[in-house]
Amino acid sequence: MEKITQFDHLLTKIEQLEKVLIYVSMENCSVCTADKPRVETLVNDVKIPAFEIKANEIPEAAGQFQLFTAPVVLLFYQGKEWHRQARIIDFDVLDYRMKQLMEA
Repeated sequence: MEKITQFDHLLTKIEQLEKVLIYVSMENCSVCTADKPRVETLVNDVKIPAFEIKANEIPEAAGQFQLFTAPVVLLFYQGKEWHRQARIIDFDVLDYRMKQLMEA
């Protein structure tokens, strides 16, 4: 999962790639640290382009995407938000949604 540190770069990835996953975390977030390897495993299994941002490093992203908590997983399809999970991530649902998106 590539880390993105600039909001413009994030928007470019969302616009250029048909399907993309964004993992949003924050510093000093133990749940974010625990969930990241599980999300990475799903990303590697499903083969979807994935990027990580830290909400505290890119506050503009937190505002534009209405990110009020962490962790957050966002799935985008053709530049539009397609699925979102925040705080308590249901990995079975996330896996299902990722596979569903890749079949679209």
